[in-house]
Amino acid sequence: MDDFVFVSGRLSLDLAGTLLWRRSRRTELLRSPDDLRRWIHQAGLLDAPGLLDARALSRMCRLREAVYALVDAWPLTPPADSEVREALAEVNETARLPLPRLQLDENGRLTRTGGIDEVLGAVARDAVDLLGGTDFTRVRECLNEDCTRLFVDLSRSANRRWCGMTECGNRHKVANYRKRRQGTAR
Repeated sequence: MDDFVFVSGRLSLDLAGTLLWRRSRRTELLRSPDDLRRWIHQAGLLDAPGLLDARALSRMCRLREAVYALVDAWPLTPPADSEVREALAEVNETARLPLPRLQLDENGRLTRTGGIDEVLGAVARDAVDLLGGTDFTRVRECLNEDCTRLFVDLSRSANRRWCGMTECGNRHKVANYRKRRQGTAR
């Protein structure tokens, strides 16, 4: 069952997107260690994530919130508030963790192994790379006023407006269509 969406263009932003609708009806997608295990597998970080516990889930959610806070406040202007400084320390410290181990077998199949430390390290390094690189200038928030998903606009014209067409983009199109139909029906 694939129940997570990966539309952000960056692993760290896809993790940030596991808490939906932050301004209104907050919806947590990582409710259990099993949800986390599925997200790790669907994100392509590990082939067979082992058993995860509540501590692993808590660590991942803490990193998620640090990433979101940093992206929201970046670039930092002195003096950054204590919450943002703590988020920066969290991401930097986590980025020092090891990465998943990648290997090829004789048939050319790739295997990805590791544990929660390797997953956290990969996500945090992606956040550091995003914040410190040129892609950051293309980070956007979905224009659906309820949605708080962040994404990197890699479109040629740099005018992407929605986190994804299957979610917010189609909702906007349907709402506009209904408004136009109501206007012509009068």
